[in-house]
Amino acid sequence: MICVEDVPTFPPAESGPAKVSGKDEGDLMRKLSWWITVGAPVVCLLWATSPAGAQSGAQNGEWRTYGGDLGHTRYSPLDQINADNFNDLEVAWRFKTDSLGPRPEYRFQSTPLMVGGKLYSTAGTRRAVVAVDAATGELLWMHSVNEGERGEAAPRRFSGRGLAYWTDGNEERIIYVTPGYQLIALDASTGAPVASFGEEGVVDLKQHLDQELDPITAEIGLHAAPTVAGNTIIVGAAHLASTVPASMKNVKGYVRGFDARSGKRLWIFHTIPRPGEFGIETWEDDSWAYTGNTGSWGQISVDEELEIAFLPIELPTGDYFGGHRPGAGLFGESLVAVDLKTGERKWHFQTVHHGVWDWDLSAAPILGAITVDGRTIKMVAVPTKQAFLYVFNRETGEPLWPIEERPVPQGAVPGEWYAPTQPFPTKPPAYDNQGVSIDSLIDFTPELRAEAEKIISRYEIGPLFTPPVVSQADGPLGTLTSPATQGGTNWPGGAFDPETGIVYVFSQTTVRPLGLVKPDPEVSDMAYVRGTAGSAPRRPARRGARRAPAAPRGSPARPERSERTRPAAAQTALRPHHRDRPKERRHHLADRAW
Repeated sequence: MICVEDVPTFPPAESGPAKVSGKDEGDLMRKLSWWITVGAPVVCLLWATSPAGAQSGAQNGEWRTYGGDLGHTRYSPLDQINADNFNDLEVAWRFKTDSLGPRPEYRFQSTPLMVGGKLYSTAGTRRAVVAVDAATGELLWMHSVNEGERGEAAPRRFSGRGLAYWTDGNEERIIYVTPGYQLIALDASTGAPVASFGEEGVVDLKQHLDQELDPITAEIGLHAAPTVAGNTIIVGAAHLASTVPASMKNVKGYVRGFDARSGKRLWIFHTIPRPGEFGIETWEDDSWAYTGNTGSWGQISVDEELEIAFLPIELPTGDYFGGHRPGAGLFGESLVAVDLKTGERKWHFQTVHHGVWDWDLSAAPILGAITVDGRTIKMVAVPTKQAFLYVFNRETGEPLWPIEERPVPQGAVPGEWYAPTQPFPTKPPAYDNQGVSIDSLIDFTPELRAEAEKIISRYEIGPLFTPPVVSQADGPLGTLTSPATQGGTNWPGGAFDPETGIVYVFSQTTVRPLGLVKPDPEVSDMAYVRGTAGSAPRRPARRGARRAPAAPRGSPARPERSERTRPAAAQTALRPHHRDRPKERRHHLADRAW
């Protein structure tokens, strides 16, 4: 049984259907401030049997790993807090993290663990680790490392998204990765580094990475929590989030497994294959040699019973232009199943061939069991930025329902390599808007519709997988892409309820213009980077760094916005995709939206 349901949220009624703003007289496009948000699309899968192992949910009221369990179900059977008493909850305590770094943090994203009545979390701009009494909020211990220049140069800073817990039944450890890309093991009782792990508790992750790296400035780090399964620690990699890469060459984001007791490297998986390895033929013109990125910067899932780790992989270098890396480019934008103890590839599936849309696999794979044609199958489900849920037999990699290779629009950017087809799941159906057409535009009034058509006329539009275009002042400025670079489903991912058989998937309805411009050679050696005609693309500050001063008066128009800023006005011309539903249905959904 498959069903898809969207639960959208709506703007306040008193705000009216739309507003027109003209603050920026120099901006081509007036802003129509209708913001579209989709709250919790729900993909329902028929549950077969009680799960075991990785997909069993959090146990005994604790939360020992980032996703509740290693299958990232985020499920707990606790029922003390429910719909009847939720509004009566009061704050029991607060723990401030302002002093855990040189300045207060403004984007706390960590998911704390709870083990034995203690909360463990990363916190603060220096990514300290704290242990807190779960009942009272009392600080039990704090560990922090000042990495100096190495920390300041890190591509992924702040407190990150969490840490990991390991125990052999006697000894307990907290495992985390610093902004400067060091793996540290702490005694869970005291916060002291474990001397027998690495060198006095530290493993330098910029070493033993099968490539030469500058220990200070190499653009590699990690903001996700490491994954601990049995006695293996799995560590991915992240790079600087940028629409303007400095070079077509970059550090490769290999994934590694380490011994949880000693810190010794057990294995490495080359996310960009080397000569003689599987997938090398998907890199034309020897582009594997210099291309980088292709890290696993989201959360990694594990089935301990099958001894399989599931790696969600990002794009190779150049999120929007791939002319320097011709070919399908394995294992970019792929789900890769590897042996937990050896790192050997078991199977893989590439969700985007030669991506140019920044549709990394950023969400943690979800493990569960379902019945298909009378067979109970251990599945892995992957929510994606393009709003597809890819579902596989996690033992074999076989899709549970057909995934069709369909022809997609081809582009005309000079030097680009285009994949002729892309994979489309036949089930479940897409759970959010895909593609942009004239029918997507708002039509609340004839005047707003006319304004929307005027705005959209400056852009290329089309179905899912319509590629970026070279931005031109007289049009097109770019390709309107939906879902955009943040999804669909980004790193918040989904959850699975084994009692009801429902997968809950976070998603957002977004549109962004993807245009390409030639960069200043002093900024990037790429042939094209993301930008808009008339702008001056530049490298962004590393996350957590203070922003560079504004460009002097008389310089070219403002630079391309980063992925964290508001979208261009063209997004606001789109119709919320619940509009075609019957009025009664919309009211029902509105009542359920928080």
